[in-house]
Amino acid sequence: MSGIPLTVKGAQRLREELHQLKHVERPAVIEAIAEARAQGDLSENAEYDAARERQGFVEARIGELDGVLSNAQLIEPTELEADGRVVFGATVKIEDLENGEKVVYQIVGDLEADIKQNLISVSSPVARALIGKSEGDVVEVKAPSGAKEFEILEVSYR
Repeated sequence: MSGIPLTVKGAQRLREELHQLKHVERPAVIEAIAEARAQGDLSENAEYDAARERQGFVEARIGELDGVLSNAQLIEPTELEADGRVVFGATVKIEDLENGEKVVYQIVGDLEADIKQNLISVSSPVARALIGKSEGDVVEVKAPSGAKEFEILEVSYR
């Protein structure tokens, strides 16, 4: 897991999630387990089972985030010197040549991708097609629905 690429903002969001898990979720789960134990027979105690399951999820996520953050290669998009090329961390405005729809994406690490916020994973088909290209280039993206062509309208590093 060495050198996991993350933007500085993405790493900050993961640190905030880790803090929430360690200082809010973990204590709440411990309390829920203690309350369920106090109810007696654990073999038929659904609250206890649910709390233990939640504890497993919380501890696994804490471990995952600790590992990612300790091996992260932080990239600050504002400090990139890519001469207008699309690289990790770049913000790209593209236009669908079929329907004229324009959209802006930032290319980020796998763990910080969130399509609702227009953050796409560097390993996504769209990002793979864009990497290394420049403004004015037309790229073809092989999507599950078929090939689509996009024109790169703008590349920025913010």
